[in-house]
Amino acid sequence: MVTKTREGQLVEAFVTLADTLVADYDVVDLLHTLVEKCAALLEASAAGIILSAGEGELEVMASTNERSRLVEILQLRAGSGPCVESFTTGLAVAIPDIKRTDKWPKFREGALAQGFASMHAVPLRLRATTIGSLNLFWDRTGGLSAGDTNTVQALADVATIGILQERAIRESDIVRQQLQYALNSRVLIEQAKGVLAYTHGMHMGDAFNKIRDYARNNGLPLVNVAERIVNRELTL
Repeated sequence: MVTKTREGQLVEAFVTLADTLVADYDVVDLLHTLVEKCAALLEASAAGIILSAGEGELEVMASTNERSRLVEILQLRAGSGPCVESFTTGLAVAIPDIKRTDKWPKFREGALAQGFASMHAVPLRLRATTIGSLNLFWDRTGGLSAGDTNTVQALADVATIGILQERAIRESDIVRQQLQYALNSRVLIEQAKGVLAYTHGMHMGDAFNKIRDYARNNGLPLVNVAERIVNRELTL
């Protein structure tokens, strides 16, 4: 049996995360891969991720076990805690001894109840955009070295790029769909204007005003009225 060196595990983690930065990857799988790799590399008892849904609301998106998930949910319900603070400030939050912290009483109580003695949260951040936090928990006290802190942040940064890329692709698809819908709608409206202009002997501008007035007076989308005129289902 071959035992991988820590350096080898780190390289493997970056390669695995980098492999997700392709089209059609599963963002949920990315997040679970991230927490599993980080927990193994840093010998953490548990790891989890909270992520912004886009409207400021946070959700627990991945956890290595139920213990960390419960502690993160507790923080989200309270609206405070190291994981939430890492997200809101965009900075890492280290708690080498949870028993000694008095900043977040509900977090301290919940974390100790789950058997955790220390934790470290790093933001999922790309420049000025912070989308969540990656959170590591240990059953022992102690903090991360500067090197380990940089390693966790680097892994979080790679994952953040992947998540933001997925969002950008999804949003660009929505924009394209909206643009195509607008173009298709415009074609229908032009056809409807032509129908009214021909049947009523009016200018195209007057035909458009007639269609728009009918749509507004009846609380209907302009394109729906145009489509009914073109299909001879409506006569104005």
